[in-house]
Amino acid sequence: MTVLQEYKCPCCGGAIAFDSGVQKMKCPYCDTEFDVETLKSYDNILKEEPAEDLSWESSAGRPFEEGETDGLNTYLCKSCGGEIVGDENTGATTCPFCGNPVILMGRFAGELKPDYVIPFKLDKAAAKAALMRHYAGKRLLPRVFKDQNHINEIKGIYVPFWLFDADVEASIRYKATRITAWSDSNYDYTKTSFYSVVRGGKVGFSHVPVDGSSQMADDLMESIEPYDFSEAVDFRTAYLTGYLADKYDVDEKQSVDRANERIKRTTQDAFAETVHGYATVLPESAAIKVKNGKAKYALYPVWILNTEWNGNKYTFAMNGQTGKMVGNLPVDGGAFVKWLILLTVLGSAFIFGVFLLLWLI
Repeated sequence: MTVLQEYKCPCCGGAIAFDSGVQKMKCPYCDTEFDVETLKSYDNILKEEPAEDLSWESSAGRPFEEGETDGLNTYLCKSCGGEIVGDENTGATTCPFCGNPVILMGRFAGELKPDYVIPFKLDKAAAKAALMRHYAGKRLLPRVFKDQNHINEIKGIYVPFWLFDADVEASIRYKATRITAWSDSNYDYTKTSFYSVVRGGKVGFSHVPVDGSSQMADDLMESIEPYDFSEAVDFRTAYLTGYLADKYDVDEKQSVDRANERIKRTTQDAFAETVHGYATVLPESAAIKVKNGKAKYALYPVWILNTEWNGNKYTFAMNGQTGKMVGNLPVDGGAFVKWLILLTVLGSAFIFGVFLLLWLI
């Protein structure tokens, strides 16, 4: 059996071959030359790099005790499919996800009991004030959108989150360059040197949140982070009084990929910040191994607002612990045109001023 060995250029990734003229391996694309022994060592390094291991061994939540769910009812939205939980006195007349009416379905049953809950720290008045601050300074926001009537649609809801703990071992290799420039009486010269930079180490992660509700967009929930987990307490159904609680429909195993993605990205960013002194730095490979993975189930407080403008629905979310508000805003088309005309006029005036100044000079 014939085995073909192909070497890749560490600088540009092109296939390289032995050049008899210089008695070295040479890349035909970037003209970089290598000793054979250097390439052999580099190839051995690549073969020895560990593979990624992002597996988890974890469990979260625990069964509800007998009688603990008495007084809890579930509501199902027939429009978006959202399922929420409230106490027996909850007047759940609209869905916090889409704003449509919800229907009382029956007693709460069949779900894991959360391990932790972060109680609401900010009330509805604080949520209204945060939304008005979010509106402030938005010149292109339609005036009617700022009407107080929209704010009354805010609802407090406990959103299910899976919290992941892990120890991470990582080895990341970067392709880096340094550029040297000089000149003589005839030419300007530029020399680009290529380097293989390796970073390895360990990182610990605690309570990496992944929301367990398909009704909540991951990017929206991540945008209102962080939460202060030091204020989390053991779950009690009493914390649901006066609020709604979303039942998770994305379980722990389905959330692992999202957790791994967040852990991997954060690890890569942290290691990249340690690479200094180069003109360019590009990641080439990353081996990340997760150890001691554990997950817990928690409810986090979120204020949700759904409203409509010109047939489009807009969702806003506020961290019920810190007050951080996020959400997209509509644009007043008329105001946008006015601002565009104004900017065009100002831009034309500026260009005319520059030409006039140059002409006078």
